[in-house]
Amino acid sequence: QVQLVESGGGSVQAGGSLRLSCAASGLTSSTRCMAWFRQAPGKGREGVAISYNRDSSTYYFDPVKGRFNISRDTAKNTIYLQMDSLKFEDTALYYCGTASRGSCRFADNYDYWGQGTQVTVSL
Repeated sequence: QVQLVESGGGSVQAGGSLRLSCAASGLTSSTRCMAWFRQAPGKGREGVAISYNRDSSTYYFDPVKGRFNISRDTAKNTIYLQMDSLKFEDTALYYCGTASRGSCRFADNYDYWGQGTQVTVSL
C-alpha cells in the first residue's frame, strides 16, 4: 500500500515562494510517475508538475511553467515542488499522487493520493 504525506503549504503574498514536500512509502517498481495536482474550490483537479520514475524527466502544465520546479530525492522517496512568483490563482489544495498505468498527465490514472496541503496566495 502506497502512502503519501504532503507538507509545506501555507499562506503567502503574491510574488512570494513556498516549497512543498511529498514523502512516499510503499512504492513499487510499477510506479511510473509521481506528480503534483491541485484543486481550487468549485473546480476540478488540475495537473501542476510530473516527475517520471524511469528517467527522472519532468513535465509542467502551462499555468506554472517557468515559475514552479519539481525535484526528487530518490533515497528519501520524496518529491518537492518549489513554487516561485506565486499568483492569487495558484491558491488551491495541492495533492501528491502516484500512477502506474496510462498517461501521467490525467488525474484519473492516479492510484494513490496524499491528504493534500493548502496553499493560499493573497493579493
